[in-house]
Amino acid sequence: MASDHTIDAVRQLSLAFRRTLRCAAAILLSAIGALAQTGATQAPGVSSAQSLLAQADEVFAEMSRITGLPIKGPLKKLVLPHSEIRKYLEESLHEEYTPGEIHVQEAVLKAFGLVSREFDLAKFLIGFYTEQAAGAYDPRHKTMFIADWPTPEMQRLVLAHELTHALQDQNFDLVKFLRAQRSNDDATNARQAVMEGHATAAMLQRMLGPVSLSSIPSLEPLLASMVNQQMSEFPAFTTAPYFFRLQALFPYAQGMGFMYTGLQSGGWKALDELFERPPKTTKEIFDPSFYYESKSLPAISLDRPPALEGVSGLRVLTENTIGELGYYSLLGQFISEEEAKTVATGWLGDRYILYEGSTAGQFALVARSRWASAETALAFFRDYHTILTKKYLELTPDKRSTADLFIGTAANGQVILLRKGDECLWAEGVPAEKTEPILNWLRAL
Repeated sequence: MASDHTIDAVRQLSLAFRRTLRCAAAILLSAIGALAQTGATQAPGVSSAQSLLAQADEVFAEMSRITGLPIKGPLKKLVLPHSEIRKYLEESLHEEYTPGEIHVQEAVLKAFGLVSREFDLAKFLIGFYTEQAAGAYDPRHKTMFIADWPTPEMQRLVLAHELTHALQDQNFDLVKFLRAQRSNDDATNARQAVMEGHATAAMLQRMLGPVSLSSIPSLEPLLASMVNQQMSEFPAFTTAPYFFRLQALFPYAQGMGFMYTGLQSGGWKALDELFERPPKTTKEIFDPSFYYESKSLPAISLDRPPALEGVSGLRVLTENTIGELGYYSLLGQFISEEEAKTVATGWLGDRYILYEGSTAGQFALVARSRWASAETALAFFRDYHTILTKKYLELTPDKRSTADLFIGTAANGQVILLRKGDECLWAEGVPAEKTEPILNWLRAL
């Protein structure tokens, strides 16, 4: 049973989060990169700026003591007014991602049905994250951008979190760390959870003072509940598709749970290894035992289907892995979060290939997934069939469909969904004349 001291600390933590309603919102800014380094057009009062700069140095040293990460150089700092945030965020987005990369990400979301065909990803991201801006550390320019408008209480939390990123950067090179698996979305999301989970854990430890973070029971559910409670105050967040809300909170809530397990087994020093040998999948973040107990996951491959090679107007846009987080998003958005919790945990591996047609919004999607059992694969097969009927309201079933096979006709082409043992495979947007070759190809995998 937790001690009274620990229970009091949990209450204090909960109250602090409720009082600082924009804390997690400020933290979420880091999810798409920090602000670009440029000069502010409007500076706060000199004494106020000097006070904030001095406070940042104090917090920087304190976070070094908490995490055990040494300060390896002076901290570059800049105090910014609120009016500059949107401009810097736009510059950062376009500096971090090329128009081609943004197009690919937008196309993936549209092909999986997570957003509408009219969705503008760049415009959405600017609004989504500008609403939550309250300061950030920029690892590309080695600069801490300090907002001049937060309350002192929120300022301390934001500085504690973001200056932990500065320590991570000085010790592990965050740009290199985050970009090491850029061609694998699932691995990149896992690394993001390491970075944000570690910074969130350090921030919470600073709030708790002498109480060890690892002694707090059920910390991840508590954190997730508090963060969700705060986010309800932000219109861009609450009206965003479920996918974006889950992706925004995952690195903090689930990342915190992952760190919590590491702290219990080896303390702060043991967390350094997570940057040197990071998890490769979001499954390891959802279920830390896969990482800490070195459980193996199968390697999933997916060659390009010969039947789609050379089809007029179709070109391969991207090949990637969406991982447990991606499948959780699909099930949570189209069916329910309860179903996502039940089925997505059985994910063991996946791969997809996305083709883009010559007509705007025309896609062909081929995917392969492996599950913990044949029963789980069947559960996902049934769920994804439901998803297909929601994605394509005009979907008409083919008489060849069975309990383990669905073939249907949609406006963009044929749809094939196959359950084979512990795997579930499918193809969407298939030209009618390619249906049989694609079906045979899926069966042969």
